[in-house]
Amino acid sequence: MLLQVSGLSKSYGVKPVLSNITFQIQPRERVGLVGVNGAGKSTLLQIIAGEMTADSGTIHKLKETKVGYLAQNSGLHSDLTIEAEMRAVFSDLLSTEQELRELEQQIADPAVQQDEKRYEDVLARYASRSEWFRERGGFEIDTRIRSVLHGMGFGSFPPDTRISTLSGGQKTRLALARILLQSPDLLMLDEPTNHLDIETLTWLEDYLRSYSGAILVVSHDRYFLDALAGTIVEIERHQAKRYTGNYSRYIEVKEAEYEAAMKQFEKQQDEIARMEEFIQKNIVRASTTKRAQSRRKALDKMDRLDKPLGDLKKAHFRFEIDKQTGKDVLDVQDLSVSFDPAASPLFRKVSFQLQRGETVALIGPNGIGKSTLLKVLTDQLSPKEGSFRFGSNVKLGYYDQEQTALTPSNTVLEEVWSAYPHLEEARIRTVLGNFLFSGEDVLKKIAALSGGEKARVALAKLMLERANVLILDEPTNHLDLYSKEVLESALFDYEGTLLFISHDRYFLNKMAERIVELTPEGANHFLGNYDDMMEKKREIEELRQERESTAKAGSTRLQAEAAEVTGYEAEKQAKRDERQRQRKLEQLEAEIAELEGAIAEVEAELTLPDVYNDYVLVQEKQALIDEKKAALQAAYEAWEQLLA
Repeated sequence: MLLQVSGLSKSYGVKPVLSNITFQIQPRERVGLVGVNGAGKSTLLQIIAGEMTADSGTIHKLKETKVGYLAQNSGLHSDLTIEAEMRAVFSDLLSTEQELRELEQQIADPAVQQDEKRYEDVLARYASRSEWFRERGGFEIDTRIRSVLHGMGFGSFPPDTRISTLSGGQKTRLALARILLQSPDLLMLDEPTNHLDIETLTWLEDYLRSYSGAILVVSHDRYFLDALAGTIVEIERHQAKRYTGNYSRYIEVKEAEYEAAMKQFEKQQDEIARMEEFIQKNIVRASTTKRAQSRRKALDKMDRLDKPLGDLKKAHFRFEIDKQTGKDVLDVQDLSVSFDPAASPLFRKVSFQLQRGETVALIGPNGIGKSTLLKVLTDQLSPKEGSFRFGSNVKLGYYDQEQTALTPSNTVLEEVWSAYPHLEEARIRTVLGNFLFSGEDVLKKIAALSGGEKARVALAKLMLERANVLILDEPTNHLDLYSKEVLESALFDYEGTLLFISHDRYFLNKMAERIVELTPEGANHFLGNYDDMMEKKREIEELRQERESTAKAGSTRLQAEAAEVTGYEAEKQAKRDERQRQRKLEQLEAEIAELEGAIAEVEAELTLPDVYNDYVLVQEKQALIDEKKAALQAAYEAWEQLLA
């Protein structure tokens, strides 16, 4: 095991955060750490990283294991340039490179060459240090730096750009780039996908999938967890539970476990009721009193099951409207926006329309001006060129991802009540209760709230607005997975019109009916959700490549004739191949289910005292788990190839 966490507990005062947390991480394992906001996920990472001490419990790491930890929204603060900061990661290799240059000069020095022993010593030293330099990737330093910087969106930045001149979001991305270049044995990331655009997110997923070390990641991005994680560790009610598989698999298993536990509980409750009824009816009868007493003893000895707790309390709300808009909600024509009148616009000639009841997503790379466009539509900024017009009976509701409309000095109650002073305090408290602010929580200052709590306050204010057109800027940022599901449900039932920005691909798939992709030269339009858009883009790219290929090959007419001759046989072969593919898929799915079950059984055995107290037996069990996981990974890869 690369890392073993045993019996870890942590409290803040009398409030427990983590209780008896136990789990393991294997080399190259990808573990997703999930739980509601405030469950203790970040606290657990800080304890493992050595930045915080636990009240009790132990953490064992393999000797010389290098742990890298990137906290949530932790930007890189440095006076160096981007290039100098990234190269500083490889200081040992760069020192060796300097030594090699010096040794090369000595080798070429006639005075050294004339001293045979000294010359041989220099050659031996050079050979040894060159091999050390090569084995540790010294010759690929610049390539690795360029690759990671390009993937994290810094490809167009001059290498001599001072880090101190970058924005907060850019510093956060650069901090992530730096820790990726460090390549620790265990990479721990706390919400690394926050504020990344879709292109960067996709690159990060690919990079982490091929990462040589183990990964422990906290994320509320379901698409990201499905693509990366092979294990989920859930922190709930201060305790940890491990699940094999990605996030979607974890949801299925957790639900199935709850249903099975509830059936067992209900079955036992029925049995108890029957026994109690028998005892009550027969205890006073002389002929049956012995049987009744025997049942009573059995009932007293029964190991009673606790009722399964089920899911934690979730926020609950709906977005309602007072009246409908007209059919035409918004008409945007040739809009161009620039912060500086003398500078080139962020985007130009953007046009699109919204009809009543539509749900439209606005996407594009970071810095393209998505949030700026929403601020233009909400009259916070003026366009450089073009126009926009809202239809009749439009009442706008705007959600700002930066939460700038919240007053830090207000309490939660004051913040909402001051926006709707005509409502009674009881009504405001009821609404806040629906957003999980109860009791003393409503007296917390806005400045003291977490990002997720601020988001819930902003959503509470937005709900009370009863707007028939909602314009939302990254509404899922800072929300935990449970809150995202509630928001999706509320927006899904919303009867108004919705325009939103999001980089959450799961949310885009769930909500978007149409996508407007912002580019510097205008907008691209796609019907459907995120997956539909990506499929359309692949079709367009394949068509482009096909046209290029056809042009190189010569006459399309000859190709068409050849295709017609072979088309029938090709179709028959394709059908045969498809049948074989389906059979193989079914076999692999059965194999995957069998392997996952076997892994879960052995992992459960590891928690038994007879096992974990026996070092040799633990090693045997772990070797079996590794063998099963390797087979599972191979089966998953084969399954994914067949689906591709």
